[in-house]
Amino acid sequence: MAALAMVPGVALSLGIFEGPDPIRALLFGITIVGAAFLLSWAAEVVQLDFSQGLALALLALIAVLPEYIVDASFAWLAAEDPVYAGYAVANMTGANRLLIGIAWPMVVVMAFIRFRRRHIELGEGHGLELVVLLAATIYAFVLPFKGTISLIDLVILIAIFVFYLWRLSRLPAEAPHLVGPARLIGGLPIFQRRAVTVALALVATVSILLVAESFAKALVATGMSFGIDEFLLVQWLAPLASEAPEFVIVALFAWRGATTLALGLLVSSKINQWTLLVGTLPLVYSIALGRPDALPLDSRQQQEVLLTAAQSLFAIVLLLDLRLSLIGAGVLFVLFIIQMILPEIRTAVTIAYFVLTLVAVLRSRRQVFRAFRWLRPVKVLQNKD
Repeated sequence: MAALAMVPGVALSLGIFEGPDPIRALLFGITIVGAAFLLSWAAEVVQLDFSQGLALALLALIAVLPEYIVDASFAWLAAEDPVYAGYAVANMTGANRLLIGIAWPMVVVMAFIRFRRRHIELGEGHGLELVVLLAATIYAFVLPFKGTISLIDLVILIAIFVFYLWRLSRLPAEAPHLVGPARLIGGLPIFQRRAVTVALALVATVSILLVAESFAKALVATGMSFGIDEFLLVQWLAPLASEAPEFVIVALFAWRGATTLALGLLVSSKINQWTLLVGTLPLVYSIALGRPDALPLDSRQQQEVLLTAAQSLFAIVLLLDLRLSLIGAGVLFVLFIIQMILPEIRTAVTIAYFVLTLVAVLRSRRQVFRAFRWLRPVKVLQNKD
């Protein structure tokens, strides 16, 4: 059923038939949902061969590919029209804030509705991700003060991401608790299991890449037909469309009770967006220009990046004890809704994030100082036999 749900949208993207924007958005959205199911099963099974952190990092990279495509398109067009530089940054900051403001609280709320849990927890293995995310977030504060995103920033951010993957690759694989289709696939002989897992991941990834940009455009066009402001569409509706695969995968994990997987995937996605996505913008912009150059940030975009970094910093501090409560999730959601509905008070919301971060640090000083122990290498015992 998941695979069949993808067929109409893929056929539409290949030009086999046509349709109005609302229908296109609907069919492309259904394709993304079907692909998300396939990816979620592949991500669970691949934990038999890789550590959970590395498996989630790879899944997060695939899940945010649509966002890369949309944002890269804006950065490319910015070489001809400077207006698109603002759109590229607006799309990037919107996608970043959506993850923490909507997706993180969504996992906690679903856990409460389904299992009456008042908080969700991350395993010790996810501590490394929090430290890496903290490093990327601290560096992000440099960008608004420079007023540009340059190729030097690309090198630094890529280095953070490479270090992250290298450390994850050294963590041991653990036997996951598989259910449903994932359990069926996981029970196959090793060669067949890996072949099916790769096939699921490839089919889902190709399908998402085929429809992602068209889905975002159809959704924006539909919104414009209803008179919604274009900038708001670029900052909120387009990222929501391109982040759809990730939201669906996370919702599937959370509904089944795999809240650690769900929140771990969101943290990995945030690392992807703060490193690879941000670094991609000046690279694509330079290629389109035909010469090395930095993507400029106007005053509004500088405020947007600063607000996004402040939100990220507060969210990380909340997670330093490896748990996120209903209260913490509620604060993240409320502040996100306020700054989305009332963009004119961005500065006040940014200050609120800094104040709340300071309060959270003072309340959990031990966790802050203990956090960096997660950077230590993990000793993997070798079986002499």
